[in-house]
Amino acid sequence: MPNLTDPKLISGNANKPLATAIARRMSMHRGMNVDLVDARVERFNDGEIFVEMYDNVRGEDVFIIQPTSNPANDNLMELLIMSDALRRSSAQRITAVIPYFGYARQDRRTKARTPITAKLVANMLVEAGVERILTMDLHAAQIQGFFDIPVDNLYASPIFALDIMSHFKDQMSDVMIVSPDVGGVARARELAKRINAPLSIVDKRREKPGEIAEMTVIGNVSGKTCIIVDDICDTAGTLCKAAEVLLENGAKEVHSYITHGVLSGPAVERVTNSVMKSLVITDTIQATEPVKNAPNIRIVPTAPMFAQATLNIWNGTSVSSLFDIDTLGPIYEGLYSV
Repeated sequence: MPNLTDPKLISGNANKPLATAIARRMSMHRGMNVDLVDARVERFNDGEIFVEMYDNVRGEDVFIIQPTSNPANDNLMELLIMSDALRRSSAQRITAVIPYFGYARQDRRTKARTPITAKLVANMLVEAGVERILTMDLHAAQIQGFFDIPVDNLYASPIFALDIMSHFKDQMSDVMIVSPDVGGVARARELAKRINAPLSIVDKRREKPGEIAEMTVIGNVSGKTCIIVDDICDTAGTLCKAAEVLLENGAKEVHSYITHGVLSGPAVERVTNSVMKSLVITDTIQATEPVKNAPNIRIVPTAPMFAQATLNIWNGTSVSSLFDIDTLGPIYEGLYSV
């Protein structure tokens, strides 16, 4: 049954532009104004986080928009404290909208005496009062099972498919989707099926962590416009090396589509100086000035998808319908001409 209350949005400091864009899109869809809850999220001099809500949220359906990106610990604590404040203010339901779920790469024990931090974060969120999670492209799909509450994991591949069909519409017959490693094959195959393109894989073998000993291309990329697809780009070392290997194997040009542009350390400089024609990322993580100014980095919006997903959760209707390009196309109408 649909909620009788209006949806309430609140944003931490991690990505306020995205939160504002989601509120604006929800206002367009509903035909009435949806504002962010008036609140302050501040730090004391010693770094402690303090949250205060100025709007009444009693009995309301509240959505906290907060990716847990860099600085991951600060943004995670903001999210936990906001949830606790809302629970103690008698909010009816608290949904954490986490466009980028930090700590997702620590989803299993890779060595002896190491943590499974993604599970710890899941426990903390539930304990803080979160009753539902809305996120995008979890690094490991099994993280959904770490929660005993509903988790809606959106996918960037329908947005990427629309973008590719718009920007490469005159050369779709030459497009080839590439997975930068064996672990990402399922994600790359999903996008390849959406745009009816062939699939190739770059197999990388490491001698020790942080170093790539060898890269081998599985599949014929000669004369192809290669599009590398992945969920996270951190330091961009593997991505730039994969682009070089693809060109060495006869690719015509190389582009990359990455959901979460972490882009830490030397990443922006590497991408700018790389052989890649373009790197397309989403706005799940707020872009820094170097990222915005990079000539070959382009950002596609996720606000239309998150806004519709939020409304669907609030209305009690299907979220998985947004996985279909035919459903998503009208939501992105005006941004892409396919």
